[in-house]
Amino acid sequence: MSARNFHPISVDIIQQEHEHLSAVIQGMLYFVRAIKMGSTPPDLKVFRAMLYYITEYPEKIHHPKEDQYLFAKIKERTHQLDFELDALIEQHSRGEMLVHTLQDTLLEYEFAGAPAFDKFAEQVEQYVKFYYQHMRKEEEVILPVAKQVLHIADWQEVDQAFMENRKRLDDSGERYRYEQLFSLIVNISPAPIGVADPL
Repeated sequence: MSARNFHPISVDIIQQEHEHLSAVIQGMLYFVRAIKMGSTPPDLKVFRAMLYYITEYPEKIHHPKEDQYLFAKIKERTHQLDFELDALIEQHSRGEMLVHTLQDTLLEYEFAGAPAFDKFAEQVEQYVKFYYQHMRKEEEVILPVAKQVLHIADWQEVDQAFMENRKRLDDSGERYRYEQLFSLIVNISPAPIGVADPL
């Protein structure tokens, strides 16, 4: 089997995690835009749950796997993506800072009320724009090249690292906790994001 016909499990994991993250940040964007249009704000636990998911899963689990395994392996095989990969790694650090800013502005909104909403909403808009560009770069630029330059043995090594990471999460109960959190977000968010009653 050629490397181009080999389907890496790690790619499926990355795309699934991107889909979950997209649903969460799209939900956050939906709420702030609905509030701007005059809808009743949701219970703040909705925003807290969303920010907690972003803080705990992508920042602590998803990004380190990409940096340590996939990106490192690509750099071993080619230098054509060095600039893009270095930028993505830097964005992982920047994303963590943006999440902290989101947490701070949510806290201001919680205590100051409506006057602090615009600042929080602006931070949400910035974060969503930043993160969608980041994910698109990974999916449309990095992964296609990775599929061209990585050998089957490379992918097997990356897949094993991703699966071992998942097994550690399973053994500690962490992945189940994250899945519960994601389900909670879906259940307390209205359509089209989740299944709760509309605002």
